[in-house]
Amino acid sequence: MVPEESRRTKIEPGMRCLVVGLGVSGFAAVRFLERAGARVAVSDGARPEAVLAEIRQWLQKHDIPWESGGHQSDWFTEAQLVVVSPGVPLTLPALERSRRAGIPIVGELGLGARYLDIPVVAVTGTNGKSTVTELLGEIFLAAGKKVFVGGNLGTPLCAYLLGNDVADLVVLEVSSYQLDTAPDFKPQAAVLLNITPDHLDRYRDFNHYAASKMSIFAAQGPGDFAVINGDDPEIEARVKTSSGHGKFCRFGEKAGGSCRALIASDEITLYGAGEPEIYSLAGHQLRAAPNLGNAAAAILTARLMGCDQAAVKKGLDDFRALAHRLEKVTEADGVQYVDDSKATNVGAVVAALSGQNRPVILIAGGRDKRGGYQPLVPLVREKVKAMVLIGEASEVMDQVFRGVTRVIRAGSMEEAVFLARELAESGDVVLLSPACASFDMFTDYKHRGRLFQEVVLTQSVGMRAGGEG
Repeated sequence: MVPEESRRTKIEPGMRCLVVGLGVSGFAAVRFLERAGARVAVSDGARPEAVLAEIRQWLQKHDIPWESGGHQSDWFTEAQLVVVSPGVPLTLPALERSRRAGIPIVGELGLGARYLDIPVVAVTGTNGKSTVTELLGEIFLAAGKKVFVGGNLGTPLCAYLLGNDVADLVVLEVSSYQLDTAPDFKPQAAVLLNITPDHLDRYRDFNHYAASKMSIFAAQGPGDFAVINGDDPEIEARVKTSSGHGKFCRFGEKAGGSCRALIASDEITLYGAGEPEIYSLAGHQLRAAPNLGNAAAAILTARLMGCDQAAVKKGLDDFRALAHRLEKVTEADGVQYVDDSKATNVGAVVAALSGQNRPVILIAGGRDKRGGYQPLVPLVREKVKAMVLIGEASEVMDQVFRGVTRVIRAGSMEEAVFLARELAESGDVVLLSPACASFDMFTDYKHRGRLFQEVVLTQSVGMRAGGEG
């Protein structure tokens, strides 16, 4: 856990600060601390050549000492503040040395958030948080607000604080890793979309992962809003013991309470802002699961933050779905190809399959995240004609799904797409929705999705195209 002292730490000129991890957020923290006049050092676990050349040059130019290839230096016990990147395990032995020395440990979000003096909207959840974050950004823009959208999505908070742009409010996507090191983070509106098993290769168990997600509400006061999924039993069970004091508002098909966004068919009805307001998503790209719930969360949050109905509707119309999230690639010979590479956990694949009304050839697999695949079995039995498995998890997944549906294993994305195309018939959908991390075969989920799209389009040459979208 993060020491209590971290809540009181302020950056002062000459303060000794150590940044652990030189990823995007770590480098933003380095620059922020250097600008604040701190004496900064950096410790990174990667080999020196793995650190981007421009980062190495920047560190040299600003005379910032750094170590790579491990965390062995005395900086961990000599610093006055340690700022840890989200990807760095908090169980790192070097960080334990800092804890024993009583040194505060925070993350880049925890560092930057204390410098914000404008309203903050924060979005978390196992799945859907990028979509809701971007959608809220569109709605606030439609309302005439100058808004910064970032955090775990795109630009880190500290990078925004380094710039000259002054926003009216901030919309942040926040991960559980970031929340673990931001104990005093206090968004005016905090959105929790869902909690399903994920990152169990990092957390002790599901209970600890879920507690991390719930911590987004911990520092909220009576004037703040806590927007939750009223259809998620895991969230509802934990709300009763939440330490936060924000006003809970719900969205979903079973959402209750005086402040809620109720989903019925392709309509969202908002209660709690005077007369009920109806938002129709008929024919809209967000009309299908799971995006209907995402839209409900964004509509409710935007109205709580003062956006008028016209701005909400314009923002919905202006929004464009994000890449690699149920993104239609093409349709050829009556077979639709869909890229859902961002589905890196079982819950995301459950949502993807739930929204399919065509027989599915599912391409799945990658690096196992130790969450188990049993929750997928009923939907695979109902909707999946065949599974093509790739990556390190293919053997484990084969054992789970063989006998539930037809299972074939492939050694590459090219082979997987070829086999899926051979299995598919007119009226089917070939869906890449992996349920796993990508790092065994790809640099990230975007690389995996791009390769899937390239292979699909290449192999579609010669087939009768049915249009792209």
